[in-house]
Amino acid sequence: MTPATGIDFGTSNSTVGLADTTGARLLTLEEGSPTLPSAVFWQTEGAPPLFGRAAIAAYLEGEEGRLMRGLKSTLGSGLIHEKTSVGGRAVSFREVLSRFIGHLRSAQQTAAPGTSVVLGRPVHFVDDDPQADAAAEATLAEIAKDCGWQQVAFQYEPIAAALHYEQTAAREELVLIVDIGGGTSDVSVVRVGPGRASLPDRSADILANDGIRAGGTDFDRLLSLAEALPHLGYLAPTKGGGTMPRHYYLDLATWHRINALYTARTASDLKALRLLADDPAQIDRMIRVVQGRHGHALAMRVEAAKVALSDDAATRLPMSDLTGGPNPMLRRDGFEAAVEGPIARIRTLLQRVLDGAGLTPDRIGTAFLTGGSSQLPILHATVRSIVPDATIATGDMLGSVGTGLALEARRRFG
Repeated sequence: MTPATGIDFGTSNSTVGLADTTGARLLTLEEGSPTLPSAVFWQTEGAPPLFGRAAIAAYLEGEEGRLMRGLKSTLGSGLIHEKTSVGGRAVSFREVLSRFIGHLRSAQQTAAPGTSVVLGRPVHFVDDDPQADAAAEATLAEIAKDCGWQQVAFQYEPIAAALHYEQTAAREELVLIVDIGGGTSDVSVVRVGPGRASLPDRSADILANDGIRAGGTDFDRLLSLAEALPHLGYLAPTKGGGTMPRHYYLDLATWHRINALYTARTASDLKALRLLADDPAQIDRMIRVVQGRHGHALAMRVEAAKVALSDDAATRLPMSDLTGGPNPMLRRDGFEAAVEGPIARIRTLLQRVLDGAGLTPDRIGTAFLTGGSSQLPILHATVRSIVPDATIATGDMLGSVGTGLALEARRRFG
């Protein structure tokens, strides 16, 4: 049979899964890795865009152009139809998404030509807005068809993770699937078991699922605001008794807003604000980051520090070469305090899904954690607080959804 295709287009990373009668696997996409960072670097000299690690490397090496990440976050928002300047011309964010997803399709076509695909989607692209959520899925389906797929279906990302986990399930059980992605957190309660994978209809096995728009990029943003950007003047006092305007710093801490700072207007505003600051040296650091277009590099340093805090109680944030300021020491307890808001929302989500399934915590046999941020100790502790007796299992942090989507594609189209 022609292998079935599943695409996990993630906020931070993407994968392409293939499944046939022998099982499911992920394609190697770049540098021997099955994951491709969801990044596009649009060069200014008219050359074709670069993707993934190549895009990030071009940016870090100082090549002329524009780095774009967090593209999935534009789905369901008005930003998807807006145009932005890349490579010397104005293009819509939809076109940027199309180029990236087209790159994934090229990899799939090279390995196993096919016309059908199952795309992963969060439970909610947009919280509390069914119309915007439907528009996000419709836009992604249209992009996939424009890229060449004739049959396009969707499956919730946590359900795909459950299908991945089920491949190794030794017995029938109820599993709490916790998928902490870059932009969303999705939770499901699913009945899995060795004899259930071949059932033609699994809808009765999905006892409950829900999600919120909060994930790894929110943790990065809050860590940046708490630990990095105060050294650049965030919330710094001014001579008039107020504080520095927040919106410049909120943009700098948010991946898909960073490029909005690189304008003559922002440069002029920051120079004027420097005159009002109690500590002009802090604003000089902010000016240095904006003028040098170091925003994405700083964001990547913060993200790397977050990852380091998964294993270490403290880590250094190296940013003096970008800002001219100190290299602050970050502590895990400080990070956990900074992300208290989204963690509380995730805790509420976990309880809401468990209640929606009509289950007491002792009915959950395993809590399966997946997604790029699922290794954070605070998340493990949060899950444990909801289902204290469950076995905590982790799989392929970045690949379980992609293989699960391929298995779903085999069921639907195989």
